[in-house]
Amino acid sequence: MATPPSFPSSASSAAALDGERADLLAELAAARSALTGTVLGLSDEQAGANPTVSTLCLGGLIKHVASIEEGWLRFAVEGPSALRYDLPAGVTWADMAAGTASEFPQWAIDHQNNFRMLPGETLADIVKRYEEVAARTEEVVATVPDLSATHPLPEAPWHEPGAVQSVRRVLMHVIAETAQHAGHADILRESLDGRKAT
Repeated sequence: MATPPSFPSSASSAAALDGERADLLAELAAARSALTGTVLGLSDEQAGANPTVSTLCLGGLIKHVASIEEGWLRFAVEGPSALRYDLPAGVTWADMAAGTASEFPQWAIDHQNNFRMLPGETLADIVKRYEEVAARTEEVVATVPDLSATHPLPEAPWHEPGAVQSVRRVLMHVIAETAQHAGHADILRESLDGRKAT
């Protein structure tokens, strides 16, 4: 990967939005660029490597963040049906937490797989998908009628019962998640080949 990916929240596209939407998209674009900047010049093998005691890899972090952004922006449009955490019959949240479930739901398997590069996956394809997710996010932010509109959060142990989330809060969460993982990516890249964030 020789050139940095291009995320859609440029000054020209943000200019047509109101100030708050433009600011949120600009902040998200900056966090995305910080994350994807950590993979510049890497091979697929390097992007899938685990250079620390963590099981995290650079390609997996980008996959994870793209998946999180995509899911939360679907939630902003569709509501709780976009983030379902159904469990197989007879499986409890305690089983899931202990890793002793007799069967794991597909969403949990997908979540784990999003932290690693699977056989046949390439860094270029992972970054391309992230760019597509970013373009969809910009469309949603530009067209959603009200950033204050809320949806109830789906039932899950990590959500307070009865909690709701606004579109604005969803965007803030995605920005925070992206920035947090950009920091993780900086550590992984420096551990991999000594390159420090610029």
